[in-house]
Amino acid sequence: MTTCTAFTHHRFLASGAPVEVARVAKRTLEADPGGTVITFDDATGRMVEFDLRGSEADVAARFAPTPTPTSGPNDDSAAPRAAGRPKLGVIGREVTLLPRHWEWLASQPGGASVTLRKLVDAARIANRGRDAARQAQMAADRFMLTMLGDAPGYEEAARALYARDGAAFAARTEPWPADLRDHARRLAAAAFGSADAEDDAVDTAPAAATDKSSPST
Repeated sequence: MTTCTAFTHHRFLASGAPVEVARVAKRTLEADPGGTVITFDDATGRMVEFDLRGSEADVAARFAPTPTPTSGPNDDSAAPRAAGRPKLGVIGREVTLLPRHWEWLASQPGGASVTLRKLVDAARIANRGRDAARQAQMAADRFMLTMLGDAPGYEEAARALYARDGAAFAARTEPWPADLRDHARRLAAAAFGSADAEDDAVDTAPAAATDKSSPST
């Protein structure tokens, strides 16, 4: 999870790095023990739960990266690595292909593994726009179903989302609570752009949390 967004009831609370959003959620619930904070992963639209027990420092500490164990002089793992192929983060899994596929792969420079990796990378680049649009559709729909499933026009908005009809989606979502509506539209944005715009799309979520837990004056 790169960024997430939190709401309290229908009001935007914070958006940004998970540790910063968790801090804001912690302060909000301390100020209003009877309140509710719901947080979503911006990439998937799924709800996420943070462990907010203890102090704010305790909450932040749970997001600290796990330290990598160091090897001592007598540790067998510190011995020189035997000659052979270095570990490159490659994951071995079974692939089932027809004989003609294996024959073709075996004839390619670098062998089957190298060729398969090249093919997958080429497909990822070629389908980048469609993949971004599909991910946006799923993320927006998950968020809408959780927060706006009972809202007027939800089913029509979902149909417009999957039909990639931006004008209809905007019209159906207009009556919704502003903060929820705007977040749904942001999640769905990549679903409505042109193929070129989708290919060039970047994550525009803020890197640091924006705290709106304090009432405006």
